[in-house]
Amino acid sequence: MEEVVVIVGAGPSGLATFACLKQLNIPSIILEREDCYASLWKKRAYDRLKLHLAKQFCSLPHMPYPPNTPTFVPRVEFIKYIDCYVEKFDINPKYNRSVESSIYDNQAKKWNIEVRNLVTGRVEHFVAKFLVVATGENNKGYIPKITGLEGFGGDILHSSEFKSGKEFVGKKVLVIGCGNSGMEISYDLSNHGASTCIVIRSPFHIVNKEIIWLGMNLLSYLPLWLVDYITLSLARLTYGNLTKYGLHRPAGGPFELKVKLGRSPVIDVGTVERIKQGKIKVCPEITKIEKSNVEFNNGEVQQFDALVFATGYQSTANEWLKDYDFILGKDEMPKNKFPSHWKGTNAVYCTGLSQRGLAGVSFDAQKVADDKIALILKSNKRKN
Repeated sequence: MEEVVVIVGAGPSGLATFACLKQLNIPSIILEREDCYASLWKKRAYDRLKLHLAKQFCSLPHMPYPPNTPTFVPRVEFIKYIDCYVEKFDINPKYNRSVESSIYDNQAKKWNIEVRNLVTGRVEHFVAKFLVVATGENNKGYIPKITGLEGFGGDILHSSEFKSGKEFVGKKVLVIGCGNSGMEISYDLSNHGASTCIVIRSPFHIVNKEIIWLGMNLLSYLPLWLVDYITLSLARLTYGNLTKYGLHRPAGGPFELKVKLGRSPVIDVGTVERIKQGKIKVCPEITKIEKSNVEFNNGEVQQFDALVFATGYQSTANEWLKDYDFILGKDEMPKNKFPSHWKGTNAVYCTGLSQRGLAGVSFDAQKVADDKIALILKSNKRKN
């Protein structure tokens, strides 16, 4: 089957790209491995999850949130928003399609895409003039290698499998990872009566939603360094010195680190207060695991019933994008830095790999649609 644009992935990135292309009357199809769109949000997100930024920074192109939507959108409300988005733009992905290879044909100037139909088992072939990698940063849960992990006697799960702390009432749980997911899962576990510990290895910034909302708005009027200064001053007033609790701030400011490294500050939902109260215990790096015993690098050993890895995700695009070097590096992230990251050579693009959340998704989708695709198509029509 020959297509104009093939989009791989029906998460927010793929849906936004389809919608932007449709606004310009550019035909495209979406290939999705799962049996639904936005599968990460529908199947692999914990119950209490909310968008960490205010709604004005988290809408998709051409459709703002309804006025009555909460400022910080809960998971259920975001799924409703996505459902409305799909309906509005009449998006119909081809589900249960696992892309196994994508190779660029230099002679034909087209992409040859081999796809496994997970329902029938048959291999399907697509040819596209343009290819969009929209599988995102959160494609596959990452669990680091730890000595003895395979012999752990309790439950092991990635944060994408975690739903609610009510499943761990009365159990002792260790959360590995101190990003937004790790801190929020720790809070949820503590709320439901689990004896909760969290491994914190690296410095990070902690702010609340009000502080981050203010900072995001100030960026439109003030230089980044000044916004960081204001943000950090408010954080210190709010939380005080957290060093004695095992929480350390990095050298760069929160927005500086986001721009330079794609590293987001942790938006506190109440976890810091639980740590101060001793209801959530901070632990250092793990050295090894023996059955149900976890040893830390300070020599302490504790027994746990479950381990929750909030250690992030990996992109898997390089596994099927055989000519990934046109746009991605070996780390499966864009070769070019923001804001030029979204475009590669030989008619390949990527969306949702800028480490800038849903705002980055919208930016990428609009850039792809506004590129020269429409002009190229018109030029080809004239030649024919």
